[in-house]
Amino acid sequence: MAEQCAPSSGHNGSTDSDHEASLETWRQFCLTCRRCALREGARGVVFGEGNPHAAIMFVGEGPGGEEDKLGRPFVGAAGQLLSRILTAAGLAREDVYIANVVKCRPPGNRQPGREEIAACLPLLERQISLIDPLIIVCLGAVAAQALIRPDFAITKERGRWHELGKRLVMPSFHPAALLRDPHKKKAVWEDMQQVVKLYARISGASAESGEEG
Repeated sequence: MAEQCAPSSGHNGSTDSDHEASLETWRQFCLTCRRCALREGARGVVFGEGNPHAAIMFVGEGPGGEEDKLGRPFVGAAGQLLSRILTAAGLAREDVYIANVVKCRPPGNRQPGREEIAACLPLLERQISLIDPLIIVCLGAVAAQALIRPDFAITKERGRWHELGKRLVMPSFHPAALLRDPHKKKAVWEDMQQVVKLYARISGASAESGEEG
C-alpha cells in the first residue's frame, strides 16, 4: 500500500503518460454518458479534477449550480470551504483528486436518486481504479452509502476508517453540512487530521523504502 503513495510512479507498471491518457480516455467516454435522465437537465458532465496520481481522493454527492455552470467539482460555496479545509490541513487542492458520486447536476440540487447513483457508480469506480488513490474521503452520506454501505449513517459513523479493497476510506460530513451547521466543523477537522496523519505515515514509509532500494 505504501508504494501507492508515490505520486511520481506509474500505476501497474504503466508510464505516467499512459496513465494520464487512460484517465483522459475515460473522461471523454463519461462526457458522452446518457445512462440516466440527469444528463438531460444538466449543462454537462462534471468529471472531476486534480492530480491524476493523487494518493488522496475526495468524493462528494453531485454537482451543484456553479459546478454545472463551470464543469468543475466543488467550486461553489461548499467547494470554497473544502479548499480552505484542505489548506488548513496542509494539503493543496491540486495535489488531491476531487469527484462526485454522480457527474450531472440533479434538478434543484436535490439528492441523487437510487437509480441515478446505480447508473453512475460504475463510472466513478473506474475513475477510482485509474487514479488509484490510497485514501478516499467520502464527503457526506450519499458518498459513504455508495462506497461503504447503503445504510451508512454519516452522523453516527463518520470519523472511522473503512476498507474498500486495498484502499482506506474516511467518511466525513459534506462541506455543505458545515455551512448549515458550523458546529460540525470540529468533527470534520478531526477527520481530516486522521487523513493527514495516515498519509504522512505512509509517505514516510514509502520514502524509506525508496532509500533502501
